[in-house]
Amino acid sequence: MTTPYLHIDGIRKVYGEVVATDHVELTIGESEFLTFLGPSGSGKSTTLYILAGFQDPTAGDIRLRGQSILRIPSHKRQIGMVFQRYTLFPHLSVGENVAFPLRVRRMGRAEIEEKVRNALALVRLSGFEDRMPSAMSGGQQQRVALARALVYDPPVLLMDEPLSALDKKLREEIQLEIRRIHQETGVTILYVTHDQDEALRLSDRIAVFNRGRIEQVGTGAELYAGPATRFVADFIGDSAFLAGRLATVSGNRASLRFPDGTVATDVPVHGGGTVDQEAELMLRPERIELTREPGPEGTTLPVTVQDITFLGNNTTVVLRTGWQQELSARLSFGHPLVGGIGRGDNLHIRWQPDVAQAFATP
Repeated sequence: MTTPYLHIDGIRKVYGEVVATDHVELTIGESEFLTFLGPSGSGKSTTLYILAGFQDPTAGDIRLRGQSILRIPSHKRQIGMVFQRYTLFPHLSVGENVAFPLRVRRMGRAEIEEKVRNALALVRLSGFEDRMPSAMSGGQQQRVALARALVYDPPVLLMDEPLSALDKKLREEIQLEIRRIHQETGVTILYVTHDQDEALRLSDRIAVFNRGRIEQVGTGAELYAGPATRFVADFIGDSAFLAGRLATVSGNRASLRFPDGTVATDVPVHGGGTVDQEAELMLRPERIELTREPGPEGTTLPVTVQDITFLGNNTTVVLRTGWQQELSARLSFGHPLVGGIGRGDNLHIRWQPDVAQAFATP
């Protein structure tokens, strides 16, 4: 059996009566880019800080190349770290900031100069060695922080919401740089964010955290197309959830009856469920077909148009069901109904059986 490159083994962290992380279990491959995604307080940063050595777990272990690192002090774990705030030394130049971890490791002057030069070239800041951090933009400072974290060739790089302080355009620019750097260096990256777009754009895989636990791990496409829980379905991408009750249950398939009496048939159901239990049908806005005529029974609902918003490459249509629940459909540019419908129009939504999913309410 192959030894995992990095294994987080049942990590649990408790502060008094508060459980910050609850038996987090995860295996990360060498050179993988894995993102911890979740809302504030879900345990993702706590897990990262335990890995970095800034906090001790209440229980569990972390093994790098098969060896536990928990007894190794943080400064000797050889793990790079990039924080939300750049944490640059304001009294040191860019070159001196990047050189700092090398000087701590007592490397020779010539080797330090070469490594600093290479690290700044990697983040496209060659020639900035003598610049002071105060004379640089936020994006440039974050590049310096990234160069400092990579300069000693760490086996693992940890990044804790490093772009949240930047504006949207600059954040997207640095995201592309991080992807490029990961591809060029092959360093294993664990990245924390609450921004699903950022996670989808950067990651090989995503671990979705909620209430101290990992609810699901997978590629962005896997999480989007096959969410295992209602939380993941809601957190990854846009979703419409239609409330109803389970009318029939057979294995992992079910039908739902909605308040107006219409039924959605033969959809995958998560969370088990029994007849008459409350449940929700999940539909992705771009997978909802909007038509003037109803579709096949079991895959269609009558709706009324409430609002229409043109967004360039698509149009968002807010709809209301017969029981007054709102949902949105997204029509692509050039769709025959764009420009031909208005508020108050009575239409139908339709969906293909393989794109709907149901979640039983606990």
